[in-house]
This record gives sequence, structure tokens and C-alpha cells, in this order.
Amino acid sequence: MNERVVSQDSDDNERAAELALRPKKLQEFVGQHRVRKQLSLLLDAALARNAPADHILLSGPPGLGKTTLAMIIAEEMNAPIRITSGPAIQHAGDLASILSSLVEGEVLFLDEIHRMSRPAEELLYLAMEDFRVDVIVGKGAGATSIPLELPHFTLIGATTRAGLLPSPLRDRFGFTAQLDFYETQELNQIVQRSSALLGIEINSDAAIEIASRSRGTPRVANRLLRRVRDFAQVSKAKVVEINHAQEALKIYEVDEIGMDRLDKAVLTTLVKNFNGGPVGVSTLAMAVGEEIESIESLAEPFLVRMGFLARTPRGRIATAAGWMHLGVKPPISLQNLDDPNLFDTDPDLLNPDIAQ
Repeated sequence: MNERVVSQDSDDNERAAELALRPKKLQEFVGQHRVRKQLSLLLDAALARNAPADHILLSGPPGLGKTTLAMIIAEEMNAPIRITSGPAIQHAGDLASILSSLVEGEVLFLDEIHRMSRPAEELLYLAMEDFRVDVIVGKGAGATSIPLELPHFTLIGATTRAGLLPSPLRDRFGFTAQLDFYETQELNQIVQRSSALLGIEINSDAAIEIASRSRGTPRVANRLLRRVRDFAQVSKAKVVEINHAQEALKIYEVDEIGMDRLDKAVLTTLVKNFNGGPVGVSTLAMAVGEEIESIESLAEPFLVRMGFLARTPRGRIATAAGWMHLGVKPPISLQNLDDPNLFDTDPDLLNPDIAQ
């Protein structure tokens, strides 16, 4: 069988599994208590007015539930939902075609909205504010603008890099929700709920073990749960015990705090190859054998959040905690760091929106 076909089938199965685990109602959504309360108020008010909800921007790192919340909002509003993404909209005409086909009250979910083209962004301004678009017919001096009225709709934008959105676009959202990483206990609830939906009988200690290694991210928790399920099934176990979770996650190279192969490769290379840094991200990516984007969006945010890696004006460095996590004694220069100006403490470093 063709390897590409096998890979595609595997990806489809993973997406189908994720879709089956998504909560359908706001009250079923675990975690994000502040955002849930704010959304509940916004949606209840819209329903009371019998009007579409205001435009909503969902911001936060990947895997925290932005797409799930968009689907829940549509469900709570009893409205159909149209799903697309920023990279798919490269021309203003692409967006105009989508907008003109919406029905009254429909929810348009625009994932990775920060990657939409600039002409499409400018068209979106008018559509969000006045519910109309100006379609240009013809070229040059003979071009004419035809206003096209749109039905009232709710735009839900999702982004992992809110800083890349221009101010005029951000200001047109009536509500911006910043999603936070989850606590272990919240992830434990998600693992328990997903286990029930998948028909898995799991020990509470095993559920906590999976939750504690999930990097504060529900998507990771559900993925690890499915891999532990696979291990338990192959082992002919009827109940998933903590030893099944530990053995499975050892096979998949996920350590006690959730650090995976890429994270460890980045930190180990930084410590052993570059004596802890500083080193530029392009050099680090080349040494690890990964793309710069993978380092910045997958490994670096987690390592920074755990306090194992820091950015300085001269490049990335491994902190004393990073050295010790690898079981290596940090150099004396890192054992008494008390200069608050040494590190770049921009809170955006906790998200994938990391500058070069």
C-alpha cells in the first residue's frame, strides 16, 4: 500500500477521534472558567435580543480549544457554522465569495486569521462593521464599485499570534478571549471524560499521569490518552493502569513533565553543543535538524514556560533549571543570576508568537 495513503488514513482517523471528543455545549467545556463566563453572558444577551452574537476573537496557543469553542458558540446560538482559514483566503474575491453566500445569523469561523492576505483584511473591515462589501467590477479607468449587502453574521477569528493582527481588525471584534494553559486537575477531568467517550476504563492514577504530562494542553492530553489506550490494548489489559501510562509514554519519549523528543533535542543541543548558549535560533534549528518554525512554535514556548530556556539580546540560552533537568551541573555563571535585565521577559514568549 502507498505510504502516503497510509499516512492520510492515519491523519483522518486522528481528526475523527478529536472531533468525537469535542464538547458540544458550553457547560460541558472543561477549564477556561473566565472565558466561559464571559461567553455565556455574551451569548445569553444575543439570544435575548434574538440577534446574532457580536464578533469574537479567540487568542491563545495551539490546542487549547479555540475551534471547539467556535463550534460550541454556533451550537448555543442555534446557528449554522462555516469553517475556513486565513491561508485559504489569498484574494479579496475569495472572501467576498464566502461572505456573499452566508445566511442570516450564520457563524463564520476563520482560523489562523493572522495569515489572511492584506486585501482580504481590508475587505473584512467593512463586512464586520457595516455588513456589506464593495465588489470591484472591471479594471483600470473603467472599474466600478458595486456595494453588496450582507446578512448579519458572527465572525469568530482564531489566532495563535494576536500581535500580528492590525489594530483596525482587532478593534472590530466585540469580544476578545485569551485562552490560558490548563491546570493538571482540569486536564485530568478531560482525560476522564475522553476515556468514557472512547469506551476506555482507566484508573484515576493513570488519568492523572497522562494529565501531568500534557503540557497544559487538552489536545496533547487526548493524543497521549489514545496512545496509552493502544498500549493497553496490545497488552490485553481491560483497565488502563498507571504502569500502562508510564510504559506507553516512555515508548513515545514523553517524560514526567511532558517534554518530548524535540524539546529534549533542543535543550540537549543547546547545553552540550553550545555550552548553554547564547546561540541564534537558525543555528539551533540547523544543529537539531528541524525547521526554524518548528523550534519557535513547538519547542521554544514550552521550554520558556518551564523556565528551561530564555532569550537574551545575544540569542537563546539554557537556564540553570534547564541544565539541571538534563542532570548536568550548570556553570557557575548561571548559579547566581540575579540581573533582571538579562532575560527578555515579554509575556508573548509563552505563546508561539515569538519574534526572531
